[in-house]
Amino acid sequence: MKSTLEQIEDIKKDGYSIDFSTVFTYAFENYKKIALYSGLIILVFSILAFIVIMGLATVVYGIQALSEDFIKNFENQKLTYIEQLFSTVAVAVVSAIFAPLGAGFLKMADCADKDEEFNVSTIFTYYKAPYFFQLFSLAFLLAIVSTGISYALDSTGIMFLGGGISIMISFFTYFAIPLVIFGNLKAIDAIKSSIVIVSKNPLIIFALFVIGFLGSLVGLVACCIGVIFTVIFNTSVTYATYYSIFTEEEQADSIDSIGKSDFE
Repeated sequence: MKSTLEQIEDIKKDGYSIDFSTVFTYAFENYKKIALYSGLIILVFSILAFIVIMGLATVVYGIQALSEDFIKNFENQKLTYIEQLFSTVAVAVVSAIFAPLGAGFLKMADCADKDEEFNVSTIFTYYKAPYFFQLFSLAFLLAIVSTGISYALDSTGIMFLGGGISIMISFFTYFAIPLVIFGNLKAIDAIKSSIVIVSKNPLIIFALFVIGFLGSLVGLVACCIGVIFTVIFNTSVTYATYYSIFTEEEQADSIDSIGKSDFE
């Protein structure tokens, strides 16, 4: 069985074929297996995150932080260049810290696809070596570039262009996280490989990219709370798309791999 890197080399030379309807059906079947469980996990974590954020805001800004006027003024506040720099780094750090959590939902999709048992601990699978460092580095780098470009363009008065570029960055790095956790690639190699894969079949991948995003928002029609149970659809689409292109890399023998990094 070929390694992920060998499969990528084949893609560079010969490209690949992928069928939209097949991937969509694959993704939907996977989603049905994880929707309820993942939705409940997201609901609990969302409540906890809300409590923590409101608590921190109250400590830093006082009880007025809970008022509607304060929130509106905070959103409309124009940041200085130094504040934008700190904000960019802060966003990048937060994104990097939570990147393994998002990867954990891909692991949940993988378990469901293989009819393996999964639970809450599954989403924390990649908060360990060697995956954590690679996922942290990948998310930090992408967030720095994306947020930095957005701030730079917004400061020139060009509206929406920064957001558009951020979307394009997300599109071309669509496979970066799966390539790290399933393909055992390092962060930089995963980013470069993702760009190659997307560029070989951009129309179909873009269609799947969009349908995954729109499908995750379907729950908004159900009094908004339903989005908690549909947001994971994007994860299933990403998983199905990845494995419609790649075959799973054979795992090294557990005894032989003791003491060795998966990224060596």
